[in-house]
Amino acid sequence: MVGAPFYPVRLGRKDGLTSMATHVGGNMPIENMTMDQTIDIFMKKGFTIQEMVALTGGGHTIGFSHCKEFSERLFHFNQTTPLDPDFNPKFAAALQNLCKNYTQDTATSAFNDVLTPGKFDNMYFKNLPKGLGLLRSDVGLLKDPRTKPFVDLYAANQTAFFQDFAHAMEKLSVYNIKTGNKGEAWM
Repeated sequence: MVGAPFYPVRLGRKDGLTSMATHVGGNMPIENMTMDQTIDIFMKKGFTIQEMVALTGGGHTIGFSHCKEFSERLFHFNQTTPLDPDFNPKFAAALQNLCKNYTQDTATSAFNDVLTPGKFDNMYFKNLPKGLGLLRSDVGLLKDPRTKPFVDLYAANQTAFFQDFAHAMEKLSVYNIKTGNKGEAWM
């Protein structure tokens, strides 16, 4: 529907017997983590930095983020500069207008890929050097010397991004599978 690459998904995967939001903390990166913290989460689960960048791009090429998740970059970046200078100025102005009431309207959100939000493509990676990344983690991917080569690769080569994303998703689909009576197949 949105053009994502095909990857095989094995049938009959068993997951935990319970699913609770309180179990997510520390297992998924959040918007204000450093790149070291984000990489650490993926590495502890057996994923490479390249796989992390591919999965992040797949998650951010479609979808959105609530203003509260990036508002500090728009309004409270630091004591001398309220706006993060890594933002494209026109993009920042539009986001400031969109998110001006984010504390009252907590559902207000923006697309993670502002140019092709309904299409699975490599535009997310192309947007980052233009200052069109919403989250601090987006800027981190571009600036960190461990992740930047993959951002550059995927911005230039959509086929490489699709192949690496599909591989990482297939690997993710078999991560931490439960066996026997330790899990159940969810339907």
